[in-house]
Amino acid sequence: MATLKEELQAKVDAYDHWAKRRHFGPEGANNRKLWVLTCMDERLPIDEALGIRVDSPAGGGDAHCFRNAGGIVTDDAIRSAMLTCNFFGTTEIVVVQHTQCGMLSANAADLEQVLQNNGVDTDDIVLDPTLPELSLAPGSFSKWIGMMDDVDKTCMRSVEAIRNHPLIPDNVVVSGWIWEVEPRRLRAPTLDAERRAMTDVSSAQFGVSRTQPPRWD
Repeated sequence: MATLKEELQAKVDAYDHWAKRRHFGPEGANNRKLWVLTCMDERLPIDEALGIRVDSPAGGGDAHCFRNAGGIVTDDAIRSAMLTCNFFGTTEIVVVQHTQCGMLSANAADLEQVLQNNGVDTDDIVLDPTLPELSLAPGSFSKWIGMMDDVDKTCMRSVEAIRNHPLIPDNVVVSGWIWEVEPRRLRAPTLDAERRAMTDVSSAQFGVSRTQPPRWD
């Protein structure tokens, strides 16, 4: 049986490794060797949805968590996924998108028009002031916004995009999930109308009549 001194020393050593884990590369992976891509929406509690500790208690340590509007695959999401999988020991990726998402609530072309009406030239825009060579082709801005027609379809395609990306190792496990805001429940993405009946999963349910610009083409 370990002495109290030995137990306390083990706790101190474990915390030191936790606090300094970025010094150890792949040997300093987060607790679950996990990267989570999810939406920035404040109604999506990632700890509750996945049963892990990421956001709370502060610094729970179970995963690297990347949030953006919609929880969609973007160049910066891929940048973060590439780093965590290739250099920080991550072996699993989970994509979590959700019903009632604001990225279903408008057509991206309309949003672009609002910016243009406010004097923004969307064909000549600086995306990243620290990397001015990162640019969009003319006419691509509304695609870049990344609005969705259907959250389940987007989740499925996000998983495939990550799984097939050359910067993500082939042995990384990738899955996608939908958090239903209305009943606070996690489920797999589906196109089954009955399973989606009580939730808002499409832009049509927000009164959007036009198909979004084809980001995935």
